[in-house]
Amino acid sequence: MTSPGHSCNIETKGLTKKFGGFTAVDGVDFCVNEGEIFGLLGPNGAGKSTIIRMLTTLSRPTSGTATVAGHDIVRDPHKVREMVGIVSEKMIMYDRLTPRENLRLFGRLYNVPRRALDDRIEELLTIVNMTKWADTQIGKFSTGMRQRINVVRSLVSKPRVVFMDEPTLGLDPQSTTEIRKLIQRLNRSDGLTIVLTTHIMNEADVLCGRIGLIDKGRIAAIGSPSELKGRITEKGRTIVDLDLFDPPPDAADRLSRAESVLSAAQTENRVKVMVSRENAFEEVLSAVRENGLRLRNASVSSPSLEDVFLHFTGRSMVDEVKDKVPMKGGHGPWRRSGSGRVR
Repeated sequence: MTSPGHSCNIETKGLTKKFGGFTAVDGVDFCVNEGEIFGLLGPNGAGKSTIIRMLTTLSRPTSGTATVAGHDIVRDPHKVREMVGIVSEKMIMYDRLTPRENLRLFGRLYNVPRRALDDRIEELLTIVNMTKWADTQIGKFSTGMRQRINVVRSLVSKPRVVFMDEPTLGLDPQSTTEIRKLIQRLNRSDGLTIVLTTHIMNEADVLCGRIGLIDKGRIAAIGSPSELKGRITEKGRTIVDLDLFDPPPDAADRLSRAESVLSAAQTENRVKVMVSRENAFEEVLSAVRENGLRLRNASVSSPSLEDVFLHFTGRSMVDEVKDKVPMKGGHGPWRRSGSGRVR
């Protein structure tokens, strides 16, 4: 569904990708509005990167359809490629070349006229404050500097849509902040439509106007971060965050049996419990005592995107999932988590 006053720049209908007997993407439907940052949020292996590969024509769908900037990804892949830029999880650059040489190379691959290309390169280097190092080999850069060039590399041809697959993966906190600010600037100043894949909750919360929660190849829910969180709180549900002393591996399992508990997820010493009503705090504390658990601290918090993901998919965003335990109230299963360069 599009927002009022917006049109779909990307639209998928039943988009599916199978690898032998494994279904990586399972009948995905969504629309990305023109000029928005749309996030695909899910754990590793959920299908995010496979969706990006199909929408950028790098992988052919098994079934279903999709259009990007008005062009069908199967019937008109060359037109799609003219309209898109890609920031892949792995940096696509040549270490022995300088930023200017890398950008020039990719501009020529897009057949950008030489004079226009030179102007565009200077513009992009200025955007990321890299003119000082424009003629230094990229191999001498820090990871954050390399990623800045990797992001603007996708903009050389002035695309209408940019796909960013885990753009801050492996970056230090300062570089992560710089890349996020750059993404926001490109969206606001140039009106770029950006599709962002990530498994980092606060990144999606900060950057995305709307988010598609994806798990096991399916879209579980779509909406703005505030809308998705509101779907929990509007039903009177509350999050109780428990910090325990040396909890056993089945602490979340035990607490899930309490009367008002809808779900529980455990990570190391912490257990997050979703309860069905606002005044269930004392009941949760009683369940802690009855199960022989030792409490260090407890608090009631507003739902986060992690809680939203747990609510809609029945499991935590943590990649390593263990035993499957039924949730109460017909919300489906949840799974308990285990615990010399230029700078």
